Amino acid sequence: MEDYLSRWDKILVLISHSQDFLNNVCTNMIHFTPKKKLVYFDGNYDQFVKTKQEKEDNQMKQYMWEQDQIKSMKEYVARFGHGTSKNAKQAQSKQKVLDKMVRAGLTEKPDVEKMLNFRFPDPGDLPPPVLAFHDVSFAYPNCQPLYSNVNVGVDLDSRIALVGPNGAGKTTLVKLMSGELQPSLGDIRPHGHLKLGRFTQHFVDVLDLDLTPLQYFDKLYPGTPYDDQRKYLGRFGVSGKMQVQMMDELSDGQKSRVVFAKLGREVPHILLLDEPTNHLDMESIDALALAINMFEGGLVLVSHDMRLISQVAKEIWVCDDKKVEPYKGDIQDFKMEMRNQMDLHAEQKGQLRGDFSEKVTTEEENASKKLKQEKAAKIAAKKAAEKSISVAPSIALESPSPEKERPLDMESLKEATPPATNTTASSSGAGYIPPHLRGKGTSAPSSGGGSYVPPHLRNRS
Repeated sequence: MEDYLSRWDKILVLISHSQDFLNNVCTNMIHFTPKKKLVYFDGNYDQFVKTKQEKEDNQMKQYMWEQDQIKSMKEYVARFGHGTSKNAKQAQSKQKVLDKMVRAGLTEKPDVEKMLNFRFPDPGDLPPPVLAFHDVSFAYPNCQPLYSNVNVGVDLDSRIALVGPNGAGKTTLVKLMSGELQPSLGDIRPHGHLKLGRFTQHFVDVLDLDLTPLQYFDKLYPGTPYDDQRKYLGRFGVSGKMQVQMMDELSDGQKSRVVFAKLGREVPHILLLDEPTNHLDMESIDALALAINMFEGGLVLVSHDMRLISQVAKEIWVCDDKKVEPYKGDIQDFKMEMRNQMDLHAEQKGQLRGDFSEKVTTEEENASKKLKQEKAAKIAAKKAAEKSISVAPSIALESPSPEKERPLDMESLKEATPPATNTTASSSGAGYIPPHLRGKGTSAPSSGGGSYVPPHLRNRS
């Protein structure tokens, strides 16, 4: 879809929380501000973030400068604004400047969005192996095996991202790790004190939608002070009226934040996250990535968000062809390999702009580029030839071979010149008369003077 939409030549409006997808597809961004205004930006998401930050920085500088000026002028007016002294006149002048600034409109303080503070507590140490697969095979009833003889292990220092085609069994592998499914053959050996924290694609199922977030947490963790519950939920972006609103009325993104808050309270040793970013906005995804990187336990992640994978994963496991194998490379290498296998680069028209995409140059493109260069060289050579012809003497145009110039024969030129008319000079003593002076009635120099005399010097004693 990303490749297809990046070549879409009509108007496209989309909503997505995948930064990599937005970078590769979009050329303009529309920001819906907290004040319910639409602000338009040119460029993809990365350019939007950069431009927005620069705009906010400049706005904050202007705001601070105006506030300093206003404070200084108000203090001066309050101190010297009364009486008839010279300072009083200056105070009145400053008051006029202040009033003019207010009428013209002051710069608003930029709205800086509050950073979320996801956090997963330190679960403590467990000696490896923490979760081990030994010759595990699995098949759903009356279906072909999804896995055969899988041998893998997960420890507290693991940061694993599961990738592979749809239907390859990524979610099934997570269910095997959590114990929701049992292997058909082989065995899975978890540590005796292992505690798993799981976020599923159907995360809503773990919530009681008839309760508010505060009531839900009071039910799960009774005895916790009311204010502590509010502060804890607020760190995950569940704040204000949202805390006392029925969860059935919350958006999917808000519900997912409640689930992450629940995961944090469970203090798991390993996080099993299956598509955790489906309903999270950019700020929540960044907060989640930061919390995972600070987490002291293990991670197994299933996600299509390439940016999140690049931020948190240290290992890439490929689930395909009934096997689970480590991938030698990062998520960028994997994505480009998939594009090559799907032959998407051959149809890509423009340079992809995302962090994890680059255009692969084909032989056809190289040939086309070479043809364009040759055409440009021919045009440049033609222009250069036209320029040289325009500045060449007229006699050169009569030359039969432009490659080799002929020397100018002055004797033949003189013989070809017609005799001058209306002149008094004799043929034996007259010099060469330029065409523009022929027939003008001017006298040529006498036979005694053999050189040509310009008209303005003639008849001078």
